[in-house]
Amino acid sequence: MNYKNSILIVSGEPNSVFLELFFKAHKKEKIKNPIILISSEKLLKLQMNKLNIKKKIKLLNVKKLSQYKLDNNSINLINIELNQKKAFEKISKKSNEFIKNSFDIAFKIIKKYKIYKLINGPISKKSFLENRYLGITEYISKKFNLKKTGMLIYNKNLSVCPITTHLPLKAVSKKITKKVIIEKIILVNNFYKNILKKKPKIAVLGLNPHCESIFKFNEDLHIINPAVNNLKKQKYNVSGPFPADTFFLSQNRKKYDVVIGMYHDQVLTPLKTLFEYDAINITMGLPFIRVSPDHGPNEEMIGKNKSNPTSVIQAINFLDKN
Repeated sequence: MNYKNSILIVSGEPNSVFLELFFKAHKKEKIKNPIILISSEKLLKLQMNKLNIKKKIKLLNVKKLSQYKLDNNSINLINIELNQKKAFEKISKKSNEFIKNSFDIAFKIIKKYKIYKLINGPISKKSFLENRYLGITEYISKKFNLKKTGMLIYNKNLSVCPITTHLPLKAVSKKITKKVIIEKIILVNNFYKNILKKKPKIAVLGLNPHCESIFKFNEDLHIINPAVNNLKKQKYNVSGPFPADTFFLSQNRKKYDVVIGMYHDQVLTPLKTLFEYDAINITMGLPFIRVSPDHGPNEEMIGKNKSNPTSVIQAINFLDKN
């Protein structure tokens, strides 16, 4: 198997349910392309013992990656040292070095070997990002010196993209501009065309309730509507702005592939309500496809073997097919 088709997986926060979900997905799915896991061997063995997983671990040397014949009969592991006295602790800054080293190795592999598929397990934004980045989307974008990237929460029936990501509500209106809206919609359109081979039908939501405002300046009228009209003239299949409170009714959402929202919870809340774990987080605009399961570390469920692997399965299957 060509190593360039490999799926890189960074396990992320070590004190999370991700490895449990990874093994559940690995056991359940027939995965065509080899997986290269970037994680801790110590943590991996502990999780395998808990789940009674009997599988060989194949330790890989990053410098010799192109020389291996890879398949999924064993766990292909790049070991990252984990400096914790015990495997599962409370999430804290103690994990930061492990997470950073894991990402650094993944980025090095992507650049050197041209592997273009990456999954990362959940990260605690508060502990790891320390308010330096809004989210992992922005963290990875910065590492590759890219500004025009975006978050797509993807489901095959309906996806959403927020114009602003993890901003407090009071800061949202200041960050919404005609230019940013146009750039984000073009990014979504290009991702669908280039990766999914489809011209998407895109709906745009307004910022204000009912797309109306009691103030003199109405963002829906003066920013969002002109951006949509500009894109229509360029032959993009885009409509709006629509009032957010009624848009996600069944007769409305079935007409579109993607919904563009102005802020994070405006579109992620209804999507997660509709599809629960059946969605994945994709970063658009990178020189590779980055995907993460659409859930957090969920440290309270560690070791209980009760977590739902659907989003991890969808993340792996998406990259296995694209």
